[in-house]
Parts: sequence; structure tokens; C-alpha cells
Amino acid sequence: MSVSAFDLFKVGIGPSSSHTVGPMVAANRFVVELRDESVLDSVSGLKVELFGSLGATGAGHGSPKAIILGLMGELPDTVDVDSIATHVDRVRNSQELSLLNNKTIAFSYRDDLIMHRSESLPYHANGMRFTALNADADTLMTRVFYSVGGGFVVDESAASGEELIVDDPRPLPYPFSTADELLAQCREHGLSISALMMENEKAWRSEDEIRSNLLELWSVMDACIERGCGTEGIMPGGLKVRRRAAQLHRQLKSQSNNFGDPSLNTMDWVTLYALAVNEENAAGGRIVTAPTNGAAGIIPAVLKYYLTHCQGSSENDICRYLLTAAAVGILYKINASISGAEVGCQGEVGSACSMAAAALADALGGTPAQVENAAEIAMEHNLGLTCDPIGGLVQVPCIERNAMGAIKAISAARMALRGSGEHYVSLDQVIKTMRDTGRDMQDKYKETARGGLAVNVLAVPVNFVEC
Repeated sequence: MSVSAFDLFKVGIGPSSSHTVGPMVAANRFVVELRDESVLDSVSGLKVELFGSLGATGAGHGSPKAIILGLMGELPDTVDVDSIATHVDRVRNSQELSLLNNKTIAFSYRDDLIMHRSESLPYHANGMRFTALNADADTLMTRVFYSVGGGFVVDESAASGEELIVDDPRPLPYPFSTADELLAQCREHGLSISALMMENEKAWRSEDEIRSNLLELWSVMDACIERGCGTEGIMPGGLKVRRRAAQLHRQLKSQSNNFGDPSLNTMDWVTLYALAVNEENAAGGRIVTAPTNGAAGIIPAVLKYYLTHCQGSSENDICRYLLTAAAVGILYKINASISGAEVGCQGEVGSACSMAAAALADALGGTPAQVENAAEIAMEHNLGLTCDPIGGLVQVPCIERNAMGAIKAISAARMALRGSGEHYVSLDQVIKTMRDTGRDMQDKYKETARGGLAVNVLAVPVNFVEC
């Protein structure tokens, strides 16, 4: 295992981990390298090119603003969300950009940031090329990066190898790369999945630091739910999609609509939590990749459900829940993909649904076998899910998919807990199937806005949609 829980769960901004968070990280990495190589002072111009899915739907996913912010020295976890529009507008209007807020160069938002809508780079659908030029327009440095999902960024040398994720050399007490290996470690050492993950995480951090960081992640998630529940209006981008979470929150608080069976109101609360998060994400708000932004509502919605609606729940279980979710997320990251541009929405909503189902089953006292079964059930019924955002925006059908994914995760966990843990299809088999299905899926269904709902629903042309 070379992926930590804190690699999968990262604080960032919306609307997309692969199209917003990743490009910001890549742009920041490029200018830092210019500085470290002592060529920043010689830079007079930049050319930034986005390829594949980034070129096709990057405008709707906030890639241009992310690139600008990253070049200015900002990072997703620390950028002031309220100041983003001001910074980007200043660059557009002045046609000047301050690299690392230190070196000012001429920069045309239209001419120097190029979206290649039908051209791809060789190793991944989310490719970026950064070129720094001197006063004579000679190339000082060129770098290629790939945003491979969930905010992960690799450079061209890493992407051209056999593995996108490089193994961390430090030994882990309980290494695993498959679900079978994970279950075997749990059986041999008498550990739950969350306890095993805690011991592995100690290779990087102390237990106190791990718990503190996990609780901080939940604090950001919960704050996102609260903001989403209280914010009205139209989401940016041109589709004029109205926020629904605030109105739903008022309805549920008043208990005025039970729709026949009051016991099902709990599911309406779960729907609310997921909608609230992903409306915040669509508006470019503060978010936690879980494991991506496009699927960021599922894991917090199910955790909020557990803490609010399940008897015997305790805030002490937050760390347990997130560690179990991370263990399952690692399996998807290293054996398949969590990138919608690579395998479709099954890699985003499907992975998040599977992670949440496993985490809830563990929190409710499930055995490792039942937890693995819950994860398998959840993904098995997301196989083949396409990524077809209308207008290239993370709004329709993305926001509702998070609500449905959260409900499905709860159902999968409860189904698994009613059984013994024995089942016909293993989690490893369903992960392999997801990977193979993604490879077979046509590119028009992989976050390009060229297939599915994106073309069958009349909307603002993707070329003119930007947030």
C-alpha cells in the first residue's frame, strides 16, 4: 500500500478534484520548480495547454481559474474561496499574472491558456502542458502533468511508467493491495479494517495526529453540509440550476411533508446531506475529496446519517468510519481508478458509494467479511455508470447521483449486515470488472460532455459554459 487516508481525503475547492484541484496543484508545482531552478526571474511569458477531458470540459469544471490560482502560488486547501473570483477577474482584465505573487508577466486568458478539445496526451485523459518563455520567446522550461483523479497529480516521467502511484519505501505493519489480502491480515491479527488502517497510518503520523486530522476532515465536511443547507440561489455556469437543499431543509424541519410513510423521512435527510455538499461543490466552495469532488457528498452524507439517525452512534466512531472508507478507497485507487475521465462515473460515485457502504457496515459493528461484502454490493450496482455532465458542469446529473449513491450505500451496508459475510462475488472481482468496464467504455461517456445526457438534453453549449 502506498496511499494514505490523507491522500484520498484532501481539503480543496469545487467543482472537480481532477479538473480543479489537480490543475491547481500542477500549476503551483510548475512555478515552484521555476523558482527552485532559478529561472523564474527570466520568465516573460507562459503557455498553458489542457488536453483530453481537461480540454473538453475544463471550462465548466473550473480548470482555467484553478490554473491561474496555482500559478499565483495558491493551493486548494489554503486558498481563500471568497477571493477567487476577484483574483481571476483581475488577471482577465489586466492581462497580467503574478507568478507566485512575485514575478509579474503578461498573460492573456484567451490566448495563453489553450483548451485542446479533441487532442489528448498519451498517458491519461487529463493532461496538461506548461511552457515558460523568456523575453525572446525561447523556451525556458516545459513540463507535462496528469491529473489522475481525486486531486492526485503525476508528472510525465511517472505517468510513462507501469504504475501511476509510486510505492512509499517505508514498511507498513499490515500491507495489502487487494481485498483478499486485507481480509487475510484482519483474520491473522484479529483486527477490524479500521484498526488495521490506523496501525498502517502510524507509519506516517502519530495516533493523536491521525485522529486530529481525521476529525478536522469531518469538521470541513460537516461545515459544507451546513453551508449547503442554508444557501439559496442559482448555481454558476449557465445552466441556471437552482439549489434545492435549503428548501428541502426547511421542509424536513417543519415535518410538513411525510409523503405517506414518516419512517422514510430519514432517507430524505440523507438526500439533503448529499445535495447540500454537492451544491456547495458545484458553486466552487470548500470541499473534501471523498475520494473525488464529483462524488464528495456520499461519504459525509452517510456519516451524518450514522451520527444523527443511528442508535448508539458516537463521535468517537468518526475516525473508525473514515479509516474504513479509506481502506476501500485505496483498493480502487491502486487496482482500478477513481477518475471519471478514465473509467466513467463508476469510478467516482461508484467508488464513493462502495467506500461509504463499507464504512457504515464497520461503524455498525460488522465483521471484516461483512464490511467487504457491503463494499462489493455497492459497487456491483454502479458498474457501467457513465460520466455525462450536461454542459460540462458538475451539476446535472452529478448532484442527484450523490444523493442516490448515499441511499444505495446505506442499503448495501444493511444488506451485508443481515448476512454472514459469505457472498458469491468478491470485492476484488468487482473492482477488476469496474476497471475492465471503464477500459471498454467509449470516451464520449468519460467526462467529455459528448455523450449520454450531455448531448440528449438541450443545454447551453459546452464551449460557452464556464464557472
